Amino acid sequence: MTLHDLLDEYRSARRYGAALVDALTTEQIRWRPHEHSSAIGWHLGHQAAVAHYLVRNLTAAEPSVDPTLDRLFDSATPEPERGELPAVDELEAYRDEVAARVEATITRIDGGEIGAPSQLPVIARVVMRAVVNHEYQHDRWIREVRDTLTDVPAPEPDSVRLVVIDGYHVLG
Repeated sequence: MTLHDLLDEYRSARRYGAALVDALTTEQIRWRPHEHSSAIGWHLGHQAAVAHYLVRNLTAAEPSVDPTLDRLFDSATPEPERGELPAVDELEAYRDEVAARVEATITRIDGGEIGAPSQLPVIARVVMRAVVNHEYQHDRWIREVRDTLTDVPAPEPDSVRLVVIDGYHVLG
């Protein structure tokens, strides 16, 4: 897949994640069954944090969007130590800012507007495949919890490039 294709897949994965939580209340997005589990909102933030970690550390050397949210959404931080989730609008703003940075960086790489214009696209394709697959990895958990909180059937992802492995959608 080209970087353009992978950006399309990233957008599709983000739309799918948004569709999973579209009808949920703030309380449902923040709900945790116990202190050693993560809320849907944490998974949404974690998806963005990992996308930014990967793209900024492997291709762009950008500063953090928000160091406090990075720590909160880092899976290396044990659940009981993560603290409170931000408000849903702050979470959405964080996700949107990360997505904008990912898109801008990958677009610059795709356009050859960087050093190592032949080498960096090879790395970026691997990174973006990982980013997309990570989105769907956490969407599975979001969907499972969502299904316990609502009677509204969850949508299916709309990409024709997906396959299911061990119950997880991944790029084929």
